[in-house]
Amino acid sequence: MNSPSDPARRAAVALLDKVLEDGRLLSELSGVTERLAPPDRARALRLATDTLRGIDRADRLLNRQLRKPPQLHVMNILRLGTVELCMGGDAHGVVADLVNLTGRNPRYTRLKGLVNAVLRHMADEGHKPWKDLRIPRLPRWLRDPLVAAWGNGAVSAMEAAHFAGAPLDITARDDAATWAETLGGRLLPTGSIRLTEAGQVSALPGYDDGKWWIQDAAAALPAGILAPQTGERILDLCAAPGGKTLQLAAAGAEVTALDISAKRMRRVQENLDRTGLQANCVTGDALEHQGGPYDAILLDAPCSATGTIRRHPDLPFAKDGSEFGALIALQTRLLDHALDLLKPGGRLVFCTCSLLPDEGEVQIEEALGRHEGLTTDTDALMVPGVDEGWKTPEGGLRLRPDFWAELGGMDGFYIACLRKS
Repeated sequence: MNSPSDPARRAAVALLDKVLEDGRLLSELSGVTERLAPPDRARALRLATDTLRGIDRADRLLNRQLRKPPQLHVMNILRLGTVELCMGGDAHGVVADLVNLTGRNPRYTRLKGLVNAVLRHMADEGHKPWKDLRIPRLPRWLRDPLVAAWGNGAVSAMEAAHFAGAPLDITARDDAATWAETLGGRLLPTGSIRLTEAGQVSALPGYDDGKWWIQDAAAALPAGILAPQTGERILDLCAAPGGKTLQLAAAGAEVTALDISAKRMRRVQENLDRTGLQANCVTGDALEHQGGPYDAILLDAPCSATGTIRRHPDLPFAKDGSEFGALIALQTRLLDHALDLLKPGGRLVFCTCSLLPDEGEVQIEEALGRHEGLTTDTDALMVPGVDEGWKTPEGGLRLRPDFWAELGGMDGFYIACLRKS
């Protein structure tokens, strides 16, 4: 049973407050959990993400019990408790701890009775209607353009994938089948390894030795499609957090990894050090980079990240779509500049972890129109495990969260391989 002042729950509510009130992403809030022990830190993040995934269902149940919503902090306590209880949490521990948490702040002490009554009701009755409520929907600012692009049925399937969450995928340096067996994971058709019960990642066999790294199965495909060769000069543009850099370096390429964020580039270097791989890490603006010409370039362009909601359920709450136009314009400039850095006959893989055609299919259609002699290499897309049906008319590859539903889904991605004449 948890203590009355469970640090993981306190931190989870603090994370919810900052996401839902301040519009912050969980990835920006490491300071909230940095003083926690690693197990508590992981649990706080899991509680917060579970609550964000189920917040629509929680609010529907809470609205039946509340005359009007309380202040946001208390509402978030109720939301976390409702989700935890409806997902099988220990009733006594959850209720007692969250009542205690409500009383820690003098502003909310008077609401301890409300929190106690509502959560006790959820403990007794909440799990019954929970499973019958509809799958939480994306906000209209995102759902509407996705329905326009893919249809209501496809978007509903994506929402089901988002609500289900994401297992842990890893990329092995070599011998993926053996590592899948060692780690108790499943070898996916594309060669990634999927773990459904990972526990503490850093404690798993092979982590300290750098035998593998965390990387969603969809995110591992662009480097495979680029097909790096030993000795090739390859630019990994917008490289952080570095999974693709590791793939390119493991293939024996001479890799330059570039990103504008010094903090994120330190993470890339840490992963290189852990795995014993080599790359030239450069911190700088990709639009100002003048190296090359390169044999091949991998451009994982900054984007809306709408393909990663199954892992990052905070995104629909922390964003509103207002930045899409600027991101699309930046992607266009990055793509044009990258082509200038590519040697004649070279290849460029462009990818975004987005579900929006304007950040994928449309970008490539327009690039083909702007650059004479530029072509898409559709044969390069057909690496092991890729379905022919994922190909798109302009010559790219469209991945969606609802693909591989029986295996646990994948991140949404767009990938195209371009050839420069």
